[in-house]
Amino acid sequence: METNRLGLLQNEQKVKGWIVGISILIPIVVAVLLFMPSKLELGTDLVYFLPHLNAIINSAASLALVAGVIFIKQNNIAYHRAAMTTAFVLGAIFLVSYVIYHATAESTTFGGEGVIRPIYYFLLITHIILAAVALFPILFAYYYGYTDQREKHRKVVKFAFPIWLYVTVTGVIVYLMISPYYTH
Repeated sequence: METNRLGLLQNEQKVKGWIVGISILIPIVVAVLLFMPSKLELGTDLVYFLPHLNAIINSAASLALVAGVIFIKQNNIAYHRAAMTTAFVLGAIFLVSYVIYHATAESTTFGGEGVIRPIYYFLLITHIILAAVALFPILFAYYYGYTDQREKHRKVVKFAFPIWLYVTVTGVIVYLMISPYYTH
């Protein structure tokens, strides 16, 4: 029994190391892609569909997150896990799509004027900052939930859920606000 527990703790330390590493590496990679002096050439215009796809993915992830909360409040753990896994997988697909888009396409400039401009930039900046830090608590929450460490899971979810939901919802709002200015 004690040997089993020691093995689990050692494995958890490795997982925590991976979570921290991934949580640091991904925002750095995204920042590099956003500010690359020249974009990668894929030879296709299909990448210009990705922002639209990303908005659909974020919308679905938002719905999965809300469903996950509803299910856990009903004490339906199986459906909660399914909803949260769906949100997690959608988040991973979104991340791949987002990286491909920003590695290959120039960023679009927001053209709105007046009061909408500071609202857009407030949403965009808070979205970016929270998206950069969201991965850390999300990965821990998912890991603790997956390994059935419920007390740790509950503690992390208090931070992970509102950040994750804010990021998915504001991602869609920012997309809707900037979509008229896409050139493709």
